[in-house]
Amino acid sequence: MITTTNPATGETIAEYETLDENGIDAKLEAAARTYRDWRTSPLDKRTAVLSKLGNLYQGNTEELAKLAVTEMGKPITQARAEAEKCASLLHYYAEHGPPMLESKFWDLSDGGRAEGRWLPQGPVLAVMPWNFPYWQVIRFLAPTILAGNVGVLKHASIVQGVAARMEELVLEAGGPEGLFQNLCVSSDPIGSVIDDDRVVAATLTGSEGAGSAVAERAGKNLKKVVLELGGSDPFIVMPSADIDKAVEDAVTARIQNNGQSCICGKRTIVHANVYDDFADRFIAALKEAKLGDPMEEDTDLGPLSSEGQRDTVLKQVDKAKQEGCTLLFGAEKLDRPGAWMTAGLLTDVPLASETGTDEIFGPVGQLYKAKDIDEATTIANAIPYGLGSAVFTNDDDEKEHFANAIEAGMTTFNAVNGSKIEAPFGGIKRSGHGRELAEFGLHEFMNLKTLVHPA
Repeated sequence: MITTTNPATGETIAEYETLDENGIDAKLEAAARTYRDWRTSPLDKRTAVLSKLGNLYQGNTEELAKLAVTEMGKPITQARAEAEKCASLLHYYAEHGPPMLESKFWDLSDGGRAEGRWLPQGPVLAVMPWNFPYWQVIRFLAPTILAGNVGVLKHASIVQGVAARMEELVLEAGGPEGLFQNLCVSSDPIGSVIDDDRVVAATLTGSEGAGSAVAERAGKNLKKVVLELGGSDPFIVMPSADIDKAVEDAVTARIQNNGQSCICGKRTIVHANVYDDFADRFIAALKEAKLGDPMEEDTDLGPLSSEGQRDTVLKQVDKAKQEGCTLLFGAEKLDRPGAWMTAGLLTDVPLASETGTDEIFGPVGQLYKAKDIDEATTIANAIPYGLGSAVFTNDDDEKEHFANAIEAGMTTFNAVNGSKIEAPFGGIKRSGHGRELAEFGLHEFMNLKTLVHPA
């Protein structure tokens, strides 16, 4: 049995029966059966499902947003934006995806010709987290549908209502039974699902530990994986930056999604020449962020996703103090039902410490002073992760430096780092491997089959 809980109140929302071994087998058999037909379905049929699904996300934005807020606590305005972004991605693949599946041709030195043809491979398992409960799934599902593959989802336990609703929406959009199914299970049976010959590949967004476990099991079975794991992204501010915008975006980066985002700046690194001015304004703005009911329109910071997640963050703050870090303010548990805590900010963080190298998945930031561009780069790269990064500068030479020097899958200039549906998304180092979105996400689980035509 899986129980979902409202993190704003601590109240139970619903209980869900978990699948037993026979139930899992039935889901996988349905996936395999559906794939046999879906793989050869006309491309316009696949794009029609994507278009209708996009329309459903647009037409049901308010319902979907409230469900996410109730299950994992993000502010309602951000939950709406997430549902709308899902609609945009579905329409993007419906409109722009078909040309990405066109064959490539090469003239051969012996006078012949070769063709590269994109073909589907089968059911793909997705293991997804709770922090962006719709977007993380649609990011995998939209290209899966277009490619001619089918999807099986193991969603986070705390968002089982979201998972069930997403399955319903695919059917409402005209997708056949088995095209997309939710496995209501704990993490325990996932290894055996990866082992199953009916599953051809796996994708995971989540923690480093979960990614390592899935990759190990997939590797044992010689199955491909795409992993988007943790991050402790640098947010760098240089003297030429627009400080007003840098402060505003730094606050957003740290408390967006209640501080529970892999790709938003967790370590704010500021050049010494503007450090004092930036720090004063950054601290004041963080303190002014409104903490409150996530269903209210003007709430900036809601509860964390669960009491367990909140307690993990508080333990990390205690560890930081033991390591000699200074807690400038906040990071306090609130005495009320639910998973509430205040935003906080750490400084004097030793680079080699556990605090300096780990990810804090909550509304607690780290503030660093860098004497020059080289020290800013050193601090940025002094972590085992390499997901995203943001750099605030109006100097073209500095932009070029950071573009090449920061060890990350993404760098955004003068804006909060975030995924863009038209561009590849993913990380390096212990933040995972593979890419999602654009044509790269479409091709990850397809067979690029080479056909040779002799002269």
